[in-house]
Amino acid sequence: MLEIIQIHNQDNVVVALKDLKAGQTFTVEGETITLKEAVPRGHKVAIKNIALNEHIVKYGYPIGHAIKEIFVGEHIHTHNTKTNLDGIQEYQYNQKLNTTQYEKEYLTFNGFKRKNGNVGIRNELWVVPTVGCVNGVAERMIKLFEKEVGDITPFENVLVLKHNYGCSQLGDDHENTKKILRDAVLHPNAGGVLVLGLGCENNNLYEFKESLGDYDENRVKFLVSQEVTDEIEAGVALLKEIYENSKNDKREAVPLSELKVGLKCGGSDGLSGITANPLLGKFSDFLVSQGGTTVLTEVPEMFGAETILMERAADDEVFNKTVELINEFKEYFLQNKQPVYENPSPGNKAGGITTLEDKSLGCTQKAGTSVVNDVLKYGEIIKQKGLNLLSAPGNDLVASSALAAAGCQLVLFTTGRGTPFGAFIPTVKISTNTPIYEAKPHWIDFNAGVLLEKESDVVLREFITYIIQVASGEWVNNEKNDFREIAIFKTGVTL
Repeated sequence: MLEIIQIHNQDNVVVALKDLKAGQTFTVEGETITLKEAVPRGHKVAIKNIALNEHIVKYGYPIGHAIKEIFVGEHIHTHNTKTNLDGIQEYQYNQKLNTTQYEKEYLTFNGFKRKNGNVGIRNELWVVPTVGCVNGVAERMIKLFEKEVGDITPFENVLVLKHNYGCSQLGDDHENTKKILRDAVLHPNAGGVLVLGLGCENNNLYEFKESLGDYDENRVKFLVSQEVTDEIEAGVALLKEIYENSKNDKREAVPLSELKVGLKCGGSDGLSGITANPLLGKFSDFLVSQGGTTVLTEVPEMFGAETILMERAADDEVFNKTVELINEFKEYFLQNKQPVYENPSPGNKAGGITTLEDKSLGCTQKAGTSVVNDVLKYGEIIKQKGLNLLSAPGNDLVASSALAAAGCQLVLFTTGRGTPFGAFIPTVKISTNTPIYEAKPHWIDFNAGVLLEKESDVVLREFITYIIQVASGEWVNNEKNDFREIAIFKTGVTL
Protein backbone atom coordinates (compact mmCIF):
# COMPACT_ATOMS: atom_id res chain seq x y z
CA MET A 1 0.00 0.00 0.00
CA LEU A 2 1.17 3.55 -0.74
CA GLU A 3 2.39 5.54 2.24
CA ILE A 4 2.09 9.05 0.82
CA ILE A 5 0.38 10.80 -2.11
CA GLN A 6 1.09 13.98 -4.01
CA ILE A 7 -2.37 15.04 -5.19
CA HIS A 8 -1.26 17.57 -7.83
CA ASN A 9 2.12 17.98 -9.51
CA GLN A 10 2.28 21.64 -8.40
CA ASP A 11 1.84 20.74 -4.71
CA ASN A 12 4.68 21.42 -2.29
CA VAL A 13 3.21 18.91 0.16
CA VAL A 14 2.29 15.24 0.19
CA VAL A 15 -0.38 13.60 2.34
CA ALA A 16 0.36 10.65 4.64
CA LEU A 17 -1.90 7.69 3.81
CA LYS A 18 -1.03 6.01 7.11
CA ASP A 19 0.75 6.95 10.33
CA LEU A 20 4.41 7.66 9.54
CA LYS A 21 7.41 7.63 11.89
CA ALA A 22 10.31 10.05 12.17
CA GLY A 23 13.21 8.92 10.01
CA GLN A 24 11.08 7.16 7.39
CA THR A 25 12.03 7.93 3.80
CA PHE A 26 10.09 8.10 0.55
CA THR A 27 10.73 9.37 -2.96
CA VAL A 28 8.84 12.22 -4.67
CA GLU A 29 9.78 13.39 -8.19
CA GLY A 30 13.11 11.57 -7.90
CA GLU A 31 14.02 13.22 -4.60
CA THR A 32 14.39 11.24 -1.37
CA ILE A 33 12.48 12.79 1.53
CA THR A 34 13.34 11.92 5.14
CA LEU A 35 10.69 12.64 7.77
CA LYS A 36 11.98 14.90 10.52
CA GLU A 37 9.08 13.96 12.84
CA ALA A 38 6.14 11.55 13.12
CA VAL A 39 3.18 12.44 10.91
CA PRO A 40 -0.35 11.05 11.49
CA ARG A 41 -2.51 9.63 8.70
CA GLY A 42 -4.16 12.37 6.65
CA HIS A 43 -1.60 15.03 7.59
CA LYS A 44 0.79 16.88 5.29
CA VAL A 45 4.57 16.74 4.83
CA ALA A 46 6.70 19.39 3.12
CA ILE A 47 8.49 18.11 0.02
CA LYS A 48 10.18 21.45 -0.65
CA ASN A 49 11.65 24.13 1.57
CA ILE A 50 8.95 26.75 2.11
CA ALA A 51 9.87 30.31 3.06
CA LEU A 52 8.06 32.50 5.57
CA ASN A 53 4.76 33.74 4.03
CA GLU A 54 5.14 31.43 1.01
CA HIS A 55 2.00 29.56 -0.12
CA ILE A 56 1.31 26.01 1.05
CA VAL A 57 -0.02 24.30 -2.10
CA LYS A 58 -2.35 21.27 -2.10
CA TYR A 59 -4.81 20.14 -4.82
CA GLY A 60 -2.84 22.57 -7.04
CA TYR A 61 -4.19 25.56 -5.08
CA PRO A 62 -2.87 27.57 -2.11
CA ILE A 63 -4.42 26.39 1.15
CA GLY A 64 -2.68 29.04 3.27
CA HIS A 65 0.77 30.45 3.91
CA ALA A 66 3.72 29.53 6.09
CA ILE A 67 3.99 31.51 9.35
CA LYS A 68 7.56 30.29 9.81
CA GLU A 69 10.22 28.75 7.59
CA ILE A 70 9.39 25.10 6.83
CA PHE A 71 11.97 22.55 5.71
CA VAL A 72 11.69 19.39 3.59
CA GLY A 73 10.37 16.48 5.64
CA GLU A 74 8.62 18.62 8.26
CA HIS A 75 5.01 18.18 9.33
CA ILE A 76 2.77 20.95 7.94
CA HIS A 77 -0.24 21.84 10.05
CA THR A 78 -1.80 24.54 12.23
CA HIS A 79 1.47 25.18 14.09
CA ASN A 80 3.17 26.55 10.99
CA THR A 81 0.37 27.45 8.56
CA LYS A 82 -2.35 30.11 8.44
CA THR A 83 -5.28 30.74 6.10
CA ASN A 84 -4.99 33.30 3.29
CA LEU A 85 -8.69 34.16 3.53
CA ASP A 86 -9.93 37.46 4.92
CA GLY A 87 -13.20 39.38 4.53
CA ILE A 88 -15.63 39.64 1.61
CA GLN A 89 -14.33 39.47 -1.94
CA GLU A 90 -15.45 40.74 -5.31
CA TYR A 91 -15.72 38.18 -8.11
CA GLN A 92 -15.62 38.23 -11.90
CA TYR A 93 -17.32 35.70 -14.16
CA ASN A 94 -14.67 33.65 -15.94
CA GLN A 95 -16.61 30.67 -17.30
CA LYS A 96 -14.71 27.39 -17.59
CA LEU A 97 -17.05 24.53 -18.40
CA ASN A 98 -16.10 20.87 -18.47
CA THR A 99 -17.45 18.89 -21.44
CA THR A 100 -16.58 15.41 -20.14
CA GLN A 101 -19.72 13.29 -19.66
CA TYR A 102 -20.59 9.67 -19.02
CA GLU A 103 -22.54 7.79 -21.66
CA LYS A 104 -26.28 7.40 -21.16
CA GLU A 105 -26.99 3.95 -19.68
CA TYR A 106 -30.80 4.01 -19.19
CA LEU A 107 -30.56 2.58 -15.67
CA THR A 108 -33.59 2.33 -13.40
CA PHE A 109 -34.45 2.00 -9.72
CA ASN A 110 -37.66 0.83 -8.09
CA GLY A 111 -39.49 3.77 -6.55
CA PHE A 112 -42.93 5.05 -5.65
CA LYS A 113 -44.62 7.30 -8.22
CA ARG A 114 -46.64 10.10 -6.63
CA LYS A 115 -49.78 11.76 -7.94
CA ASN A 116 -47.89 14.96 -8.82
CA GLY A 117 -45.26 13.07 -10.84
CA ASN A 118 -42.55 13.04 -8.17
CA VAL A 119 -40.88 9.79 -7.16
CA GLY A 120 -40.11 8.58 -3.63
CA ILE A 121 -37.47 6.01 -2.72
CA ARG A 122 -39.30 5.25 0.54
CA ASN A 123 -42.99 4.95 1.35
CA GLU A 124 -43.32 6.24 4.89
CA LEU A 125 -46.08 7.69 7.03
CA TRP A 126 -45.01 10.90 8.76
CA VAL A 127 -46.50 13.03 11.50
CA VAL A 128 -45.26 16.60 11.03
CA PRO A 129 -45.85 18.82 14.08
CA THR A 130 -46.40 22.51 13.38
CA VAL A 131 -44.93 23.22 16.82
CA GLY A 132 -42.63 21.34 19.21
CA CYS A 133 -45.29 21.31 21.94
CA VAL A 134 -47.05 18.34 20.34
CA ASN A 135 -44.02 16.10 19.76
CA GLY A 136 -45.04 13.83 22.64
CA VAL A 137 -48.63 13.66 21.46
CA ALA A 138 -47.44 12.61 18.02
CA GLU A 139 -45.25 9.83 19.44
CA ARG A 140 -48.10 8.38 21.49
CA MET A 141 -50.34 8.63 18.46
CA ILE A 142 -48.11 6.55 16.18
CA LYS A 143 -47.52 3.91 18.86
CA LEU A 144 -51.27 3.40 19.23
CA PHE A 145 -51.74 3.46 15.44
CA GLU A 146 -49.11 0.75 14.92
CA LYS A 147 -50.57 -1.34 17.73
CA GLU A 148 -54.11 -1.18 16.33
CA VAL A 149 -53.17 -1.65 12.66
CA GLY A 150 -50.49 -4.31 13.16
CA ASP A 151 -49.06 -4.73 9.67
CA ILE A 152 -48.47 -1.19 8.32
CA THR A 153 -47.62 -2.41 4.79
CA PRO A 154 -47.31 -0.78 2.25
CA PHE A 155 -45.80 1.85 4.53
CA GLU A 156 -42.18 0.99 5.36
CA ASN A 157 -42.00 3.08 8.51
CA VAL A 158 -43.98 5.52 10.65
CA LEU A 159 -42.18 8.42 12.27
CA VAL A 160 -42.58 11.85 13.85
CA LEU A 161 -40.46 14.70 12.47
CA LYS A 162 -39.79 16.13 15.93
CA HIS A 163 -38.41 19.66 16.25
CA ASN A 164 -38.35 22.44 18.84
CA TYR A 165 -39.81 25.29 16.84
CA GLY A 166 -43.08 26.68 15.42
CA CYS A 167 -43.66 29.25 18.16
CA SER A 168 -41.81 32.11 19.90
CA GLN A 169 -40.00 32.85 16.64
CA LEU A 170 -39.76 36.03 14.59
CA GLY A 171 -38.65 37.04 11.11
CA ASP A 172 -36.43 34.66 9.19
CA ASP A 173 -36.54 32.01 11.92
CA HIS A 174 -40.32 31.79 11.69
CA GLU A 175 -40.21 31.70 7.90
CA ASN A 176 -37.49 29.05 7.89
CA THR A 177 -39.55 26.80 10.14
CA LYS A 178 -42.62 27.14 7.93
CA LYS A 179 -40.61 26.47 4.75
CA ILE A 180 -38.78 23.40 6.02
CA LEU A 181 -41.96 21.84 7.47
CA ARG A 182 -43.88 22.66 4.28
CA ASP A 183 -41.17 20.98 2.21
CA ALA A 184 -41.30 17.92 4.48
CA VAL A 185 -45.07 17.58 4.07
CA LEU A 186 -44.64 17.62 0.29
CA HIS A 187 -41.62 15.29 0.24
CA PRO A 188 -41.94 12.31 -2.16
CA ASN A 189 -40.56 9.83 0.41
CA ALA A 190 -43.71 10.44 2.46
CA GLY A 191 -46.58 8.27 1.23
CA GLY A 192 -48.83 10.00 3.76
CA VAL A 193 -48.61 12.87 6.25
CA LEU A 194 -50.59 13.99 9.27
CA VAL A 195 -49.91 17.66 10.06
CA LEU A 196 -50.43 18.04 13.81
CA GLY A 197 -50.91 21.42 15.46
CA LEU A 198 -51.55 22.59 19.00
CA GLY A 199 -53.83 25.54 18.27
CA CYS A 200 -52.17 28.62 19.75
CA GLU A 201 -48.77 28.58 18.04
CA ASN A 202 -47.29 31.20 15.69
CA ASN A 203 -47.11 28.56 12.98
CA ASN A 204 -50.88 28.54 12.63
CA LEU A 205 -52.04 25.29 11.05
CA TYR A 206 -54.63 26.89 8.77
CA GLU A 207 -52.14 29.42 7.40
CA PHE A 208 -49.60 26.62 7.06
CA LYS A 209 -52.13 24.58 5.09
CA GLU A 210 -52.55 27.45 2.62
CA SER A 211 -48.77 27.58 2.11
CA LEU A 212 -48.73 23.99 0.79
CA GLY A 213 -50.37 24.84 -2.51
CA ASP A 214 -51.52 21.70 -4.35
CA TYR A 215 -51.33 18.50 -2.33
CA ASP A 216 -52.98 15.08 -2.36
CA GLU A 217 -55.93 15.41 0.02
CA ASN A 218 -56.12 11.62 0.36
CA ARG A 219 -52.54 11.52 1.68
CA VAL A 220 -52.22 14.73 3.73
CA LYS A 221 -54.52 15.30 6.73
CA PHE A 222 -54.63 17.98 9.44
CA LEU A 223 -55.46 18.05 13.15
CA VAL A 224 -55.49 20.85 15.75
CA SER A 225 -55.12 19.27 19.19
CA GLN A 226 -56.96 22.02 21.11
CA GLU A 227 -60.03 21.67 18.90
CA VAL A 228 -60.84 18.05 19.84
CA THR A 229 -61.48 16.29 23.14
CA ASP A 230 -59.14 13.32 22.56
CA GLU A 231 -56.37 14.32 20.17
CA ILE A 232 -54.79 10.84 20.31
CA GLU A 233 -57.98 9.13 19.22
CA ALA A 234 -58.66 11.75 16.53
CA GLY A 235 -55.09 11.49 15.22
CA VAL A 236 -55.13 7.69 15.05
CA ALA A 237 -58.39 7.87 13.08
CA LEU A 238 -56.76 10.20 10.52
CA LEU A 239 -53.66 7.98 10.26
CA LYS A 240 -55.92 5.01 9.57
CA GLU A 241 -57.70 7.02 6.88
CA ILE A 242 -54.36 7.78 5.18
CA TYR A 243 -53.38 4.12 5.57
CA GLU A 244 -56.55 2.94 3.81
CA ASN A 245 -55.89 5.35 0.94
CA SER A 246 -52.37 3.98 0.51
CA LYS A 247 -52.95 0.21 0.44
CA ASN A 248 -52.25 -0.12 -3.28
CA ASP A 249 -48.87 1.61 -3.19
CA LYS A 250 -46.06 -0.42 -4.74
CA ARG A 251 -42.61 0.06 -6.15
CA GLU A 252 -42.14 0.23 -9.91
CA ALA A 253 -39.20 0.80 -12.21
CA VAL A 254 -38.42 4.46 -12.88
CA PRO A 255 -35.46 6.04 -14.73
CA LEU A 256 -32.36 6.97 -12.75
CA SER A 257 -33.00 10.51 -13.97
CA GLU A 258 -35.68 10.77 -11.26
CA LEU A 259 -33.06 10.49 -8.52
CA LYS A 260 -32.21 13.65 -6.53
CA VAL A 261 -29.22 13.30 -4.25
CA GLY A 262 -27.80 15.59 -1.57
CA LEU A 263 -24.00 15.83 -1.19
CA LYS A 264 -22.65 16.35 2.33
CA CYS A 265 -19.55 15.69 4.45
CA GLY A 266 -18.85 15.74 8.17
CA GLY A 267 -16.07 14.66 10.48
CA SER A 268 -13.74 15.13 7.52
CA ASP A 269 -10.07 14.19 7.57
CA GLY A 270 -7.02 14.54 5.35
CA LEU A 271 -8.21 11.67 3.14
CA SER A 272 -11.67 13.19 2.46
CA GLY A 273 -10.37 15.06 -0.59
CA ILE A 274 -8.46 12.01 -1.82
CA THR A 275 -10.99 9.16 -1.57
CA ALA A 276 -14.64 9.71 -0.57
CA ASN A 277 -15.25 13.23 -1.85
CA PRO A 278 -13.79 12.56 -5.31
CA LEU A 279 -15.91 9.38 -5.43
CA LEU A 280 -19.02 11.48 -4.81
CA GLY A 281 -17.81 13.91 -7.46
CA LYS A 282 -17.60 11.13 -10.02
CA PHE A 283 -21.01 9.83 -8.94
CA SER A 284 -22.48 13.34 -9.21
CA ASP A 285 -21.12 13.72 -12.75
CA PHE A 286 -22.46 10.27 -13.65
CA LEU A 287 -25.94 10.97 -12.25
CA VAL A 288 -26.11 14.37 -13.95
CA SER A 289 -25.13 12.73 -17.25
CA GLN A 290 -28.07 10.33 -16.79
CA GLY A 291 -30.45 13.30 -16.39
CA GLY A 292 -30.50 13.17 -12.59
CA THR A 293 -29.93 15.82 -9.94
CA THR A 294 -27.35 16.48 -7.24
CA VAL A 295 -27.24 19.27 -4.66
CA LEU A 296 -24.15 20.63 -2.89
CA THR A 297 -24.54 22.71 0.28
CA GLU A 298 -22.39 23.71 3.33
CA VAL A 299 -21.72 27.25 2.10
CA PRO A 300 -19.02 28.11 4.70
CA GLU A 301 -17.13 25.07 3.41
CA MET A 302 -17.10 26.56 -0.07
CA PHE A 303 -15.08 29.57 1.15
CA GLY A 304 -11.67 29.40 -0.47
CA ALA A 305 -12.88 27.18 -3.32
CA GLU A 306 -15.93 29.18 -4.41
CA THR A 307 -14.33 30.50 -7.62
CA ILE A 308 -14.04 26.91 -8.90
CA LEU A 309 -17.83 26.62 -8.63
CA MET A 310 -18.41 30.12 -10.03
CA GLU A 311 -16.39 29.29 -13.15
CA ARG A 312 -18.80 26.40 -13.78
CA ALA A 313 -21.97 28.54 -13.59
CA ALA A 314 -24.27 27.85 -16.53
CA ASP A 315 -24.76 31.57 -17.26
CA ASP A 316 -24.53 35.09 -15.80
CA GLU A 317 -27.67 34.61 -13.71
CA VAL A 318 -26.34 31.47 -12.02
CA PHE A 319 -22.96 33.15 -11.49
CA ASN A 320 -24.60 36.14 -9.79
CA LYS A 321 -26.71 33.83 -7.62
CA THR A 322 -23.54 31.97 -6.59
CA VAL A 323 -21.81 35.22 -5.65
CA GLU A 324 -24.88 36.19 -3.61
CA LEU A 325 -24.88 32.75 -1.96
CA ILE A 326 -21.27 33.17 -0.82
CA ASN A 327 -21.37 36.82 0.24
CA GLU A 328 -24.69 36.58 2.07
CA PHE A 329 -23.23 33.82 4.23
CA LYS A 330 -20.11 35.85 4.92
CA GLU A 331 -22.32 38.80 5.92
CA TYR A 332 -24.19 36.47 8.30
CA PHE A 333 -20.92 35.75 10.11
CA LEU A 334 -19.93 39.41 10.21
CA GLN A 335 -23.34 40.60 11.43
CA ASN A 336 -22.98 38.23 14.36
CA LYS A 337 -19.44 39.53 15.01
CA GLN A 338 -17.88 36.17 14.28
CA PRO A 339 -14.77 35.44 12.16
CA VAL A 340 -15.69 34.36 8.65
CA TYR A 341 -12.96 31.75 8.45
CA GLU A 342 -13.14 30.11 11.90
CA ASN A 343 -13.07 26.61 10.51
CA PRO A 344 -12.12 23.69 10.41
CA SER A 345 -13.39 21.98 13.58
CA PRO A 346 -11.14 20.32 16.19
CA GLY A 347 -11.97 16.91 14.72
CA ASN A 348 -11.07 18.11 11.22
CA LYS A 349 -7.73 19.40 12.47
CA ALA A 350 -7.00 16.14 14.27
CA GLY A 351 -7.68 14.38 10.96
CA GLY A 352 -5.17 16.52 9.07
CA ILE A 353 -7.19 19.47 7.73
CA THR A 354 -5.27 22.65 8.47
CA THR A 355 -7.16 25.66 7.04
CA LEU A 356 -10.57 26.43 5.59
CA GLU A 357 -9.07 26.41 2.08
CA ASP A 358 -7.76 22.91 2.79
CA LYS A 359 -11.23 21.84 3.90
CA SER A 360 -13.12 23.64 1.11
CA LEU A 361 -10.95 22.36 -1.74
CA GLY A 362 -11.67 18.83 -0.49
CA CYS A 363 -15.32 19.50 0.28
CA THR A 364 -16.26 20.94 -3.13
CA GLN A 365 -14.88 17.87 -4.90
CA LYS A 366 -18.20 16.20 -4.03
CA ALA A 367 -19.73 18.31 -6.82
CA GLY A 368 -17.53 16.77 -9.50
CA THR A 369 -16.95 18.87 -12.61
CA SER A 370 -20.50 19.38 -13.96
CA VAL A 371 -22.07 22.71 -14.85
CA VAL A 372 -23.84 24.48 -11.97
CA ASN A 373 -27.42 24.82 -13.24
CA ASP A 374 -29.09 26.60 -10.31
CA VAL A 375 -28.61 28.05 -6.83
CA LEU A 376 -31.30 27.53 -4.18
CA LYS A 377 -32.02 29.65 -1.14
CA TYR A 378 -32.60 27.91 2.19
CA GLY A 379 -36.00 26.20 2.13
CA GLU A 380 -36.37 26.31 -1.66
CA ILE A 381 -37.29 23.13 -3.55
CA ILE A 382 -35.26 21.90 -6.54
CA LYS A 383 -36.47 23.36 -9.84
CA GLN A 384 -33.64 22.45 -12.23
CA LYS A 385 -32.12 19.06 -12.93
CA GLY A 386 -28.36 18.71 -12.91
CA LEU A 387 -25.98 20.14 -10.30
CA ASN A 388 -27.47 22.67 -7.85
CA LEU A 389 -26.00 24.68 -4.98
CA LEU A 390 -28.06 25.20 -1.80
CA SER A 391 -27.76 27.81 0.92
CA ALA A 392 -27.27 26.14 4.32
CA PRO A 393 -24.56 26.07 7.00
CA GLY A 394 -21.99 23.33 7.45
CA ASN A 395 -23.71 21.86 10.53
CA ASP A 396 -24.40 18.22 9.73
CA LEU A 397 -27.99 18.02 10.95
CA VAL A 398 -29.08 21.43 9.64
CA ALA A 399 -27.46 20.97 6.22
CA SER A 400 -28.76 17.40 5.76
CA SER A 401 -32.27 18.51 6.74
CA ALA A 402 -32.02 21.36 4.21
CA LEU A 403 -31.02 18.89 1.48
CA ALA A 404 -33.99 16.70 2.37
CA ALA A 405 -36.32 19.69 2.39
CA ALA A 406 -35.07 20.72 -1.05
CA GLY A 407 -36.46 17.45 -2.40
CA CYS A 408 -33.44 15.14 -2.28
CA GLN A 409 -34.61 11.56 -1.68
CA LEU A 410 -31.30 10.63 0.00
CA VAL A 411 -28.10 12.23 1.28
CA LEU A 412 -24.62 10.93 0.50
CA PHE A 413 -22.48 11.76 3.53
CA THR A 414 -18.70 11.33 3.52
CA THR A 415 -16.82 11.07 6.80
CA GLY A 416 -13.30 10.36 7.97
CA ARG A 417 -14.02 10.16 11.68
CA GLY A 418 -17.52 8.66 11.64
CA THR A 419 -20.93 9.85 12.76
CA PRO A 420 -24.12 7.90 13.58
CA PHE A 421 -26.84 10.49 12.85
CA GLY A 422 -29.30 10.47 9.98
CA ALA A 423 -31.68 12.99 8.44
CA PHE A 424 -35.36 12.17 7.89
CA ILE A 425 -34.35 10.63 4.56
CA PRO A 426 -31.78 7.84 4.01
CA THR A 427 -28.34 9.22 4.92
CA VAL A 428 -25.64 7.06 3.34
CA LYS A 429 -22.33 7.20 5.23
CA ILE A 430 -19.23 6.82 3.07
CA SER A 431 -15.93 6.43 4.92
CA THR A 432 -12.76 8.09 3.67
CA ASN A 433 -10.56 5.40 5.20
CA THR A 434 -10.80 1.67 5.88
CA PRO A 435 -10.04 1.77 9.64
CA ILE A 436 -13.19 3.79 10.48
CA TYR A 437 -15.25 1.49 8.24
CA GLU A 438 -13.94 -1.55 10.11
CA ALA A 439 -14.37 0.09 13.52
CA LYS A 440 -17.91 1.37 12.90
CA PRO A 441 -19.73 -0.99 10.53
CA HIS A 442 -23.00 -0.04 12.27
CA TRP A 443 -22.45 3.58 11.18
CA ILE A 444 -20.68 3.32 7.81
CA ASP A 445 -22.51 2.05 4.73
CA PHE A 446 -19.78 2.17 2.06
CA ASN A 447 -15.99 2.20 2.32
CA ALA A 448 -14.29 4.63 -0.06
CA GLY A 449 -10.97 3.86 1.66
CA VAL A 450 -10.55 1.04 -0.87
CA LEU A 451 -9.73 3.72 -3.44
CA LEU A 452 -6.18 3.63 -2.07
CA GLU A 453 -5.94 0.08 -3.42
CA LYS A 454 -8.57 -0.31 -6.20
CA GLU A 455 -9.17 1.45 -9.51
CA SER A 456 -11.50 4.43 -9.15
CA ASP A 457 -13.75 3.33 -12.04
CA VAL A 458 -14.25 -0.07 -10.40
CA VAL A 459 -15.21 1.53 -7.08
CA LEU A 460 -17.50 4.01 -8.85
CA ARG A 461 -19.35 1.15 -10.54
CA GLU A 462 -19.74 -0.64 -7.20
CA PHE A 463 -21.03 2.59 -5.67
CA ILE A 464 -23.55 3.18 -8.46
CA THR A 465 -24.90 -0.35 -7.98
CA TYR A 466 -25.15 0.18 -4.23
CA ILE A 467 -27.00 3.51 -4.52
CA ILE A 468 -29.51 1.96 -6.93
CA GLN A 469 -30.11 -0.76 -4.33
CA VAL A 470 -30.67 1.89 -1.64
CA ALA A 471 -33.02 3.84 -3.90
CA SER A 472 -34.90 0.59 -4.54
CA GLY A 473 -35.52 -0.04 -0.85
CA GLU A 474 -32.36 -1.35 0.85
CA TRP A 475 -32.10 0.33 4.25
CA VAL A 476 -28.93 2.12 5.34
CA ASN A 477 -27.54 2.21 8.87
CA ASN A 478 -29.30 5.34 10.10
CA GLU A 479 -32.61 3.68 9.15
CA LYS A 480 -31.68 0.36 10.73
CA ASN A 481 -30.69 2.17 13.93
CA ASP A 482 -33.74 4.48 13.77
CA PHE A 483 -31.48 7.53 13.92
CA ARG A 484 -33.56 10.17 12.15
CA GLU A 485 -33.47 13.91 12.78
CA ILE A 486 -34.84 17.17 11.43
CA ALA A 487 -32.94 20.33 12.32
CA ILE A 488 -34.05 23.83 11.29
CA PHE A 489 -31.66 26.76 10.79
CA LYS A 490 -32.07 29.37 13.52
CA THR A 491 -30.43 32.80 13.37
CA GLY A 492 -32.47 35.21 15.51
CA VAL A 493 -34.41 35.96 18.68
CA THR A 494 -36.48 33.47 20.65
CA LEU A 495 -39.38 35.17 22.46
